[in-house]
Amino acid sequence: MLLDGKIWVANTGEGERISILPQMANRHGLIAGATGTGKTITLKVLAETFSEMGVPVFLADVKGDLAGMIAPGNDSEDMQDRIERFGLADAGFEYQKYPATFWDIYGINGIQLRTTISEMGPLLMARILRLNDLQTDILSIVFKIADDKKLLLTDTKDLKAMLNYVDENVKEFQADYGRISTASIGAIMRALVALELEGGDRFFGEPALSIHDLMSVGEGGKGMINILDSQTLINNGRLYSTFLLWLIAELFEDLPEVGDLEKPKMVFFFDEAHLLFDGATKALLEKIEQVVKLIRSKGIGIYFVTQNPKDVPDAVLAQLGNKIQHALRAYTPTEQKAVRAAAGSFRENPAFDTYDTLIGLGTGQAVVSFLDETGTPGMAQKVNILPPKSRMGSITPEEREAAIKASLLYGKYANAYDPDSAYEFLLRRGAEIEAEAAKAAQEAEAAKAAAAEAKAAEKEAERAAREAEREAKAKENAKKRAIKSVGSSAAGTVGRELGKQAGKKFGTFGKTFGGNVGSSIARGIFATIASWFGK
Repeated sequence: MLLDGKIWVANTGEGERISILPQMANRHGLIAGATGTGKTITLKVLAETFSEMGVPVFLADVKGDLAGMIAPGNDSEDMQDRIERFGLADAGFEYQKYPATFWDIYGINGIQLRTTISEMGPLLMARILRLNDLQTDILSIVFKIADDKKLLLTDTKDLKAMLNYVDENVKEFQADYGRISTASIGAIMRALVALELEGGDRFFGEPALSIHDLMSVGEGGKGMINILDSQTLINNGRLYSTFLLWLIAELFEDLPEVGDLEKPKMVFFFDEAHLLFDGATKALLEKIEQVVKLIRSKGIGIYFVTQNPKDVPDAVLAQLGNKIQHALRAYTPTEQKAVRAAAGSFRENPAFDTYDTLIGLGTGQAVVSFLDETGTPGMAQKVNILPPKSRMGSITPEEREAAIKASLLYGKYANAYDPDSAYEFLLRRGAEIEAEAAKAAQEAEAAKAAAAEAKAAEKEAERAAREAEREAKAKENAKKRAIKSVGSSAAGTVGRELGKQAGKKFGTFGKTFGGNVGSSIARGIFATIASWFGK
């Protein structure tokens, strides 16, 4: 409850009001306690007060009982007793509703909440997929290749396409990015398919959440209370905690430095905070510590809600200046040790023993320590937490649906769209490669056919040449035979004529000799002529 410019949270047994100073609210905080001790009521009281201050709030509704903030509280005998006991009537206590926007990763009990795989990054994506160190390194390489090639990873099909692309071209990439194990790529692919089967793929896509849409105000200038429905999401602890961590990291990276403010720009409640640290790698823990340590300079306050302070690493716990510790159980030596550690984290109050007080607290009671004006932790105080002004408990499905559709953001995020990203680019690239391969095959086939045709033409030319040569030789031989025949006939005629003439003068001997000599001379002459024609 907002009173005198302070965040009134509780009263001591003597009626002293215990408050958080608004300028110290972004120094983070812790709400811890066993199940059923009143953590949810404390969270509601703080969230309502921040909203009254005009400070937007983000919280996760794990059990569904925070949704009642959209409706005024119900009066009852018990509430009247509390109002009188705390002196709330004199402080202006009134039942009231608060502006709220319902979100849901699965898009069932709230506005569909999405981000892109590129924005999630390889480190957080590896946590969602439960990858080991080697597989995380391979996933980081895949993200680096996508970044270098300016390929946006929007949804799971983009990441699957990218994994296949790297696997198919692993030899090409290993020279620049190091050894890439195809077995690890297969393991990442299987983890991605498992995430899709769980419905986690609905979280990745466009339109992606703009964190600035969380930092709005509602009716009367009250800060918007953004409620992430986590009744189903909590069953996937890795996805739940990694999403919340991503959101904090986005706030850290996107918001400017503002230094110390009169009040926070936004307050973030991290319920079931132990899930964030369970199984976290060293690199992830370092990232969480860095964000928690530095984000207060961006005006963001983070409040971890968990059962036991030991759920939070010491390096993070040391950054939580405002502490609200509800009852802890101490039945075993281990539990007793945890309670002593919790008690030891408070500045001692000589009026009571913190350890004994913690194990003896009733529902709605707590030990608190808030920062003073100088940033020094206050002395431990045993207090009773104020009741909330809004309805305690859940709401009807009809009330939820009406609130969802009344939000100005409903139209912005209701319908998903699939942008031109890695999947589409690689699909086109595959089609182009297939087309180029088909074209190359056609060209090769055409070249083969042309070569065969040329070879056939060459053979035909050779055959025609041989045929022409044979015809030429036949003509030549026929010519020679004709000349020879003419020569022989002429030689015979010449020989007979010479023989006849020689016979007239020399008788029979002269006739024979003259005929032979004439024939020989004639044959020699015509043989010479025939050889000329042969050339």
